[in-house]
Amino acid sequence: MNRGPDYQLYSDFNCPFCYALHERLHDLNVIERCEWRGVQHAPHLPRPMQPWSGSLGAELRHEVSVVQRLAPELPIALPPGKPNTLPAIEQAVGLLRVDRAQGLAFVRQVYRAFWRDGQDISDPSVLSRLAGIAIPSERDENSRRISQEWEAAWHETGQAGVPLIVSPQGDLLVGCVPVERVRRFFD
Repeated sequence: MNRGPDYQLYSDFNCPFCYALHERLHDLNVIERCEWRGVQHAPHLPRPMQPWSGSLGAELRHEVSVVQRLAPELPIALPPGKPNTLPAIEQAVGLLRVDRAQGLAFVRQVYRAFWRDGQDISDPSVLSRLAGIAIPSERDENSRRISQEWEAAWHETGQAGVPLIVSPQGDLLVGCVPVERVRRFFD
């Protein structure tokens, strides 16, 4: 049975735990039940992406190694840094509004471009290539407004981290949890 999205998935492209959970949702064939809502859990990150070193580089290495332990089957590589994700989120909003399937495909491609290939997903040329269309130089006000609404709704959950899934009953699934727990959450 093909249902519309009844769960809200709050996620950020530059979070390896979000990438891992997103791939699990695909593998479990429940991604179609989720309304993907991109949020920035680190809006201070630079555009373009800057290489990380020192303690920030160590933090990024640690996050990737934790995901490798939690999801050993998941292809993931250490990216050179973490970019600001607002351009990618707003592009995803625009594509999801026009064609949900195309938007969801773009979301998955962005995760993979960053976490497998280390591409700078704050770069409009990278986003254009992933979307298969030219990205307008001016911001789409509707996409901006929707991304701001998603951000506000995420903050209203009282959770500060991502990934986060909200069920139709208001139950929360926080973090990159084992496959069985995800399965039970959607049952």
